[in-house]
Amino acid sequence: MIYLDSAATSYLKPRNVERAMIAALHHMTSPGRGGHSLAMNAADAVYRCRAEAAELFHMKAPERVVFTMNATHSLNIAIRSLVKPGDPVVISGYEHNAVTRPLHAIGAKIRVARSPLFCPDALLEEVQRLLPGAKVMVCTHVSNVFGYVLPIREIARLCRAEGVPLIVDASQSAGVLDVDVSDWGAAFVAMPGHKGLLGPQGTGLLLCGMDGAPLLFGGTGSQSKLQEMPAELPDRHEAGTHNMPGIAGLAAGIEYLLPRRAQVERRERALLAELVTLLKQNPDLELFYDGKGEHQAGVLSLRSRSMDAETLAQKLSERGVAVRAGLHCAPLAHETAGTLNTGTVRLSLSPFNTTRELEAAANIIRGVIR
Repeated sequence: MIYLDSAATSYLKPRNVERAMIAALHHMTSPGRGGHSLAMNAADAVYRCRAEAAELFHMKAPERVVFTMNATHSLNIAIRSLVKPGDPVVISGYEHNAVTRPLHAIGAKIRVARSPLFCPDALLEEVQRLLPGAKVMVCTHVSNVFGYVLPIREIARLCRAEGVPLIVDASQSAGVLDVDVSDWGAAFVAMPGHKGLLGPQGTGLLLCGMDGAPLLFGGTGSQSKLQEMPAELPDRHEAGTHNMPGIAGLAAGIEYLLPRRAQVERRERALLAELVTLLKQNPDLELFYDGKGEHQAGVLSLRSRSMDAETLAQKLSERGVAVRAGLHCAPLAHETAGTLNTGTVRLSLSPFNTTRELEAAANIIRGVIR
């Protein structure tokens, strides 16, 4: 299989991820639930993963790295900590349903900063116009549909100037782009473990610039007499038993990335440029590409002029190319880009993809269209 669906889940991973998960099953139980060696092994692994994540994301306090089930879980904690019914909330025009659905459920008054693809200056103008009077801004770092890298540092600066807390969805950037929590000053940064961080499904992180309100309530292995959740992080947001195989695998993914993060970014951008070169001469294809690649990460959406997105993706699957078609759980992004009625076929890259795979995939795409 030629796997070009890493924006959904990183199927291609370092071998140490699997080994770490198996070792956790054999040598770890639950952190904070005993003083025996199996529980202490788990406690050590949990701390190691927090410390590695804090280093990767430029955080001084590992205890502010909270484990979650996925980015959706992280975003729900962040959003429900800051947004109340009727609050005006600014979002970009490229948000995922993991942002928009919680806001709609709460009853927030949503202000959408709409701007064309790959036009960060236009987005900044809209954000600046909409921020006054807002209670919160929620913004993705990279569009999961188009790979568009939003100007998050400048957006963070605008939010600080207006005194508006910022929640960043780093689902498509964590592990690939530089996610600098200390520079942004965000209230929360949410991310999954199973995409760019190269960990397993069922893992996520919430990087906490503020304490926030618990979403789940239950045992933490600490302060058991309390009938409220502990005030201290990370226990405040970590009710219940930890996913130790998942956390061990996530730690292995982060360990792999720590010395290689910039290299991974360069490789994915180079692969994206190769893929565009291979496909752009086909008159049947419409590519959603930033001409210089300056504002785009390793994701390419396309449409065929002769075939609907789902049919094209299915035919590619039958020929051994894994992609994703449709709206990608982000109808707002498609509405903003003008692709809501058709959706797109999304090809998303991994640092483990090869030029040979891209050449083979491009040939298969040409053959399917013919």
